Amino acid sequence: MQTLYIHPDNPQPRLISQAVDALNRDQLIVYPTDTSYAFGCKIGSKDALEKLRQIRQLDDKHQFTLLCRDLSEIATYATVNNQQFKLLKACTPAPITFILNATKDVPKKLSHPKKKTIGIRVPSNPISQMILEAMGEPILTSSLILPAMPLALDDPFDIEDKLGNNLDIMINAGVLTTKLTTIVDMTVVPPELIRQGEGDASQLFE
Repeated sequence: MQTLYIHPDNPQPRLISQAVDALNRDQLIVYPTDTSYAFGCKIGSKDALEKLRQIRQLDDKHQFTLLCRDLSEIATYATVNNQQFKLLKACTPAPITFILNATKDVPKKLSHPKKKTIGIRVPSNPISQMILEAMGEPILTSSLILPAMPLALDDPFDIEDKLGNNLDIMINAGVLTTKLTTIVDMTVVPPELIRQGEGDASQLFE
């Protein structure tokens, strides 16, 4: 595992490029988001996704999330009408995961096997944003919650200690305050609050 020490507010472009290269080589990374550290891999990656499933012991019913730089690419991966798009735009970027109907362009392994849905999230974290901008496409993301642990790991040294042999790249941006994302199901009318977390989604229910 390679550790990249990246400044949380002023990320070094050279180090961001190394993380992006790893993603493009089908490698699994850990990176900071606006709520906690998370796993990340390229959409369509086989080895990285399998490694992620094994680490987190995920079954085929797990709802994955795509981390997007903004909403410009959302139509490729999720079906939204004009009203939904306006609501999403008003609530992003934010630590909110929106459950939406997946399009046929989403690999079957990533969408919910029965509901055919996908999670979409737009972060405000500078490191996440720079990675997404350099990638030019969303990345698959998953909370860094290990089996039998209630919360995501927040200390990079704990992450290295527990996962060092299973990761390709670890971005160390210091200890994060672990928070949960808010989850909103946008496939129903009106939208349904699945989990209240850090993100304020109140305007979706007005």
